[in-house]
Amino acid sequence: MAATLGSLSELVKKRQESERAEDKGKPKPRAVKAETRHLNFFYGAQQVLFDISMPIPERSVTALIGPSGCGKSTFLRTLNRMNDIIENARISGQVLLEGIDIYGSGIDVAQIRKRVGMVFQKSTPFPKSIFDNIAYGPRIAGLRDKRKLAEIVERSLQRAALWNEAKDRLKDSALALSGGQQQRLCIARALATNPDVLLMDEPASALDPASTAHIEDLIFDLKQNYTIVIVTHNMQQAARVSDHTAFFYEGRLIEIGVTTAMFTKPREQRTEDYITGRFG
Repeated sequence: MAATLGSLSELVKKRQESERAEDKGKPKPRAVKAETRHLNFFYGAQQVLFDISMPIPERSVTALIGPSGCGKSTFLRTLNRMNDIIENARISGQVLLEGIDIYGSGIDVAQIRKRVGMVFQKSTPFPKSIFDNIAYGPRIAGLRDKRKLAEIVERSLQRAALWNEAKDRLKDSALALSGGQQQRLCIARALATNPDVLLMDEPASALDPASTAHIEDLIFDLKQNYTIVIVTHNMQQAARVSDHTAFFYEGRLIEIGVTTAMFTKPREQRTEDYITGRFG
């Protein structure tokens, strides 16, 4: 059934009224954590992203929406250079993290991926213990102190709302966890390297409603300390969790704005048609 702007905007307004009540007295976030400037992306001769200039506000959730194949996930992966592993992939323009172009000369790609973590659509726990999954990133970075590793594992699992369920099972295989738990484990694993930005590519699309609610609650909590960019096809999810929404279509950024405005009165007719289910 097609959504209506009215139903989605009411959902957004109720959530944001609740947030404003909770946020009284809290410091306001800085304006921008990352941004792209005139970003173009190519697979060989084929251009798939066109002149995208987009700010990503700090300590907030930015949702990327749009039809399948419109470039959302490709754009997401440019933010931590994950597309570098694709043969013949190239970009023009800039991707800035705190004002520094992450594609500039002399940039340490490993450090970028440490600062900009990634959670994929399908949970991908390593065939290791829960503990070793979380400790993997810090160990790769050279940390060997067992006490510090244990502290990082506990802190990461707590931040991912999984500690109470996993604290007595740290030596068990991560593959024994449920689907929803595995996805929270992957979030905890991303948090273990203490990133500034967390990228999420449809993190709840393969989960049941209860597990999806866990992930959405977790996203709401994490944005107090992290900048989050999430790709989602679910309009209700975008309305529930995001502060800003960007609509992509055919590799172009059609519109970006505060989620309340996007779901109440979008500037572009194509945005309204997509949000209300008239295409895409």
